[in-house]
Amino acid sequence: MMQPQILLLKEGTDTSQGKPQLISNINACQSIVDAVRTTLGPRGMDKLIVEKNGKATISNDGATIMKLLDIVHPAAKSLVDIAKSQDAEVGDGTTSVVLLAGEFLKQIKSYVEEGVHPRIIIKAVRRALQLCLEKITELAIKINKENAAEFHSLLEKCAATAMSSKLIHQQRDFFSKMVVDAVLLLDELLPLNMIGIKKVQGGALEDSMLVAGVAFKKTFSYAGFEMQPKVYHNCKIALLNIELELKAERDNAEVRVDNVKEYQKIVDAEWNILYQKLQKIHESGANVVLSKLPIGDVATQYFADRDMFCAGRVPEEDLKRTLKACGGAVMTTVNDLADVVLGKCENFEERQIGGERFNFFKGCPNAKTCTIILRGGAEQFLEETERSLHDAIMIVRRTIQNDAVVAGGGAIEMELSRLLRDYSRTIAGKEQLLIGAIAKALEIIPRQLCDNAGFDATNILNKLRQKHAQGHCWYGVDINNEDISDNMEACVWEPAIVKVNALTAATEATCLILSVDETIKNQKSGDAQPMAGRGMGRPM
Repeated sequence: MMQPQILLLKEGTDTSQGKPQLISNINACQSIVDAVRTTLGPRGMDKLIVEKNGKATISNDGATIMKLLDIVHPAAKSLVDIAKSQDAEVGDGTTSVVLLAGEFLKQIKSYVEEGVHPRIIIKAVRRALQLCLEKITELAIKINKENAAEFHSLLEKCAATAMSSKLIHQQRDFFSKMVVDAVLLLDELLPLNMIGIKKVQGGALEDSMLVAGVAFKKTFSYAGFEMQPKVYHNCKIALLNIELELKAERDNAEVRVDNVKEYQKIVDAEWNILYQKLQKIHESGANVVLSKLPIGDVATQYFADRDMFCAGRVPEEDLKRTLKACGGAVMTTVNDLADVVLGKCENFEERQIGGERFNFFKGCPNAKTCTIILRGGAEQFLEETERSLHDAIMIVRRTIQNDAVVAGGGAIEMELSRLLRDYSRTIAGKEQLLIGAIAKALEIIPRQLCDNAGFDATNILNKLRQKHAQGHCWYGVDINNEDISDNMEACVWEPAIVKVNALTAATEATCLILSVDETIKNQKSGDAQPMAGRGMGRPM
């Protein structure tokens, strides 16, 4: 008897399951890792990614590269997610987290092929993670926050380590000072959006500067602007959300007049409303008027005649930062402009920087905000500099919040690798091999650092294993001398939270990929193109 065929899923549905599926997922993750592998470390290469619209991005930041790669493989997307989470949580270590997850899978792949059950592997990976986290907590060096100068220099070293693998590593001493000063200006919550980064093309990187206060680009302005004063001392700032210009008539409004005089009255009334607003602003005693909405030509001229400075169409984030720095409040009406709602600052000036003019507010009473003005040649270069500074700022914030550091340069990974290798010899069963494999996988970080710098990785790793076996736990790769060195003394420091987060995320991704044994993909739903029509779904 012929059995009737049972169709469970729609035609064209692709199902693959079992061991081959798991192996194929692991291979997909491998090829993603290869995309960012060479960006790790001080000698890492950069990637140039061209998007659909032709925009080119040059980047060394793992998370940026992962976001720009348009990845469709479902299992490999989890690697993109861990890179994003590392970027959001810690800011640095995005390449290492992808590298670690890929290497865990690579070392475990042979055991999967031999038929070890994925659950046993997952259990071993989790156990290894637990041991690593305990060891990091035990080894990490607590920071003494009492001594301000010492604390400051330590933060600078952490920022310099974060920048050592970026395009701006030549100027890292200059920028690490700037970043630490910028973060220390903030309040104790350390909000990221209170550090404004403005990019101005032209000039050298060393011309970049930190403004303790707010600086933003001069906004669009009307005639009469040139006559306004550009420098004030002890000035009062009115922050408004009001349009100070004549509105065009609403199209559907209808006013019936029976003679010309009445029409003139309507026009006059409109002008009077505007003039009353301007007069109230003038009477409030404000010298600088900033508005989120446009300030028209009449208003500009009016303020210029009364020695007041105005700027309309100020971007919202800049207005918020000015508010934070100078106090006051953003007003939506001019009727109660009292002294309480006006911001204050010691110096206001407009300065030319490169091809742009900037408005500076300095000496703000409650300056919990600052602005970094970046200079440099090409636009892509400036964007990459901004990304590098973002990583460094995040690292300094994390170090202030979680006050523990470990040595970078592959030192902590080698120590954890030694710990796991020693531990694996004390247990029987399959876990012994699996934890040994993870110990080997952790060595990818120092190995990749050597490969990217063109060193003999095997030779350097052998030296490192010897040192760590003798109990020197802070030995790592020394990029400058093609050798090994005590990275704690060489000041290659990273916050412990970076490593904790990276290992946890990599382990989670590994477990996630190992626990998938079947993929069901419905071709029809993914590839259905909407019918072309004349918009709104109407046929041609």
